[in-house]
Amino acid sequence: MKLRKLLTPVVVALVTGASALSAPFAAVADEALKAAIASDKRTPAFVARDAARHPYETLQFFGIQPTMTVVELSPGGGWYTEILAPYLRDHGTYIAAAYREDSPRENRRGYTANFKKKLAADPDRFGKVNLAVFEPPTHLDYAPAGSADLVLTFRNLHNWLSYGDENMRRVFQSVYDTLKPGGVFGVVEHRLPESVPQDATASSGYMHESYVIKLAESVGFELAAKSEINANPKDTADHPNGVWALPPSLRNKDVDRARYEAIGESDRMTLKFVKK
Repeated sequence: MKLRKLLTPVVVALVTGASALSAPFAAVADEALKAAIASDKRTPAFVARDAARHPYETLQFFGIQPTMTVVELSPGGGWYTEILAPYLRDHGTYIAAAYREDSPRENRRGYTANFKKKLAADPDRFGKVNLAVFEPPTHLDYAPAGSADLVLTFRNLHNWLSYGDENMRRVFQSVYDTLKPGGVFGVVEHRLPESVPQDATASSGYMHESYVIKLAESVGFELAAKSEINANPKDTADHPNGVWALPPSLRNKDVDRARYEAIGESDRMTLKFVKK
């Protein structure tokens, strides 16, 4: 874990002043984005998570616009796809970079098969989705260099850390290379308190914010802003079965279920990086 040895907690201060990081994010109201989120075609179980995931505020924070080329890395079951695909359909481009259909991991093959079925079942909403392959550590060529305005990933970094620091750096480098100058890398990830040691594979699902920031900076990104939009102070990040003890997974089933439901979804960092 060579890189992690270099990653000590940092206090981020931008040229605009540290206070800018915590200032309320102001943006012009995006009615098309509001409409995509309010659509009655979204999966009801997905809509139920809006209160915890704040899709409008999060995407506004990252600076999304309907004319952009947007890449989502590891779209999973398509939670954000149901918002991004209709929003970008007419004037922008949405690239969903998913696992290989022939992935060596069975669960990943299943994710991609189900995701493709989802897209095929509703061509009106998803017919213009560009499906690409993203599967570290080997498949990182998911979009042409310098082609994207915005690359997004939601609660996925801990999955990639199992390949080690150097491969994490390669993933972040691929994002940097894919973005246009001035392009944005938007990250949401489960946050581990800096006082708690992080193991080599982030097996709990939580990661240090300082690690993510230093990793991004190591490939050339600048931290433009960070937000507490998706923070949850009730989450202590020390649960049996890690983050998956919390909703929506509730992996511990009936054991302390009421307590985990009362906590809600995980405490999350929300970071906006810019390609210099």
